[in-house]
Amino acid sequence: MIKYLGSKRALVGVLGEIATRVGATTAVDLFTGTTRVAQEFKKRGLEVTAHDVATYSEVLGNCYISTDADAVDRAELDDALARLAALPGRAGYFTETFCIQSRFFQPHNGARVDAIRDLLESEYRDSPLFPVLLTSLMLAADRVDSTTGVQMAYLKQWAPRAYHDLDLRAPELIPGTGHTLRGDATRTIDLLPRVDLMYLDPPYNQHRYFTNYHVWETLVRWDEPESYGIARKRVDARDEETKSVFNLKREMAPAFADLVRRARADVLVVSYNDESWITAEEMTRALRDAGHEDVRMLAFDSKRYVGAQIGIHNNLGQRVGEVKRLRNVEYVFVAGPTDRVEAATDIDLSVAGSSGLILG
Repeated sequence: MIKYLGSKRALVGVLGEIATRVGATTAVDLFTGTTRVAQEFKKRGLEVTAHDVATYSEVLGNCYISTDADAVDRAELDDALARLAALPGRAGYFTETFCIQSRFFQPHNGARVDAIRDLLESEYRDSPLFPVLLTSLMLAADRVDSTTGVQMAYLKQWAPRAYHDLDLRAPELIPGTGHTLRGDATRTIDLLPRVDLMYLDPPYNQHRYFTNYHVWETLVRWDEPESYGIARKRVDARDEETKSVFNLKREMAPAFADLVRRARADVLVVSYNDESWITAEEMTRALRDAGHEDVRMLAFDSKRYVGAQIGIHNNLGQRVGEVKRLRNVEYVFVAGPTDRVEAATDIDLSVAGSSGLILG
């Protein structure tokens, strides 16, 4: 998967085990991001809906969740990937914006992205393979970028991986059915069907995913937007409609409480960490106020995201300071009928890959 702030890689086993223990057959991953958790649910046989506001997340959802691996013609997919991989580079908007005006990728890789993405748009847009091929391109670009994991800045010196050539690979597709929906959760929550389990991993501080991953938004939309700043962010990042209520400190807690109240699921699972604007006590209260019989919390000691490990960098990618906290506590709340909550939180520590489990 692409490098991603807030990725639940370390918790995916726990979240999948919870889904299994509560006997869920249907689930919604409401802030799905890279779809990592939704993929885990699908692998366990659940019918999953992956939901997010990001356009790149919709493509990942269409690839991993909506696409049934058993329905894909593998020979056709391999032929398409081989055709795209053989294209000579042709520098265009992507190269100029993200390789010349900024330094996210080396120009030779940027030119290949331009050529491949143009052909995807002109000849594969209406093909069921489109999200699979575009995901392959996104993953390939992620493997040769020169960032600390977010796209607000790039490194002053090229990352060693940036010298590698773009390499298209077939994504690891999952058998089964699923669904993808894009939209603002505060508006679309009422459109979702009732499910056995809903998982919520909302933004919970000032960091905006629209700007953190603006390169992926542009790669997917392929709309050549006006850009600004050293990082060449999309100009629409300044528009109010691209800003989330969950990135506003005063509004985040009441907005999330309202979302929880409107969520139609037998069991709610919520994850966030101790850097959030909502305390554990406030989260517990919000879940109880939403009418859930029982609420319990799991907590895991965890490394912070890769950028924190590397240090603080300015917009030029220059290291300007050290991060004071290299670890945080990841919380998982489970809310619902007591018997299901008890089953969900009686988890073998080994599925978390951590001995730092606290039950509250």
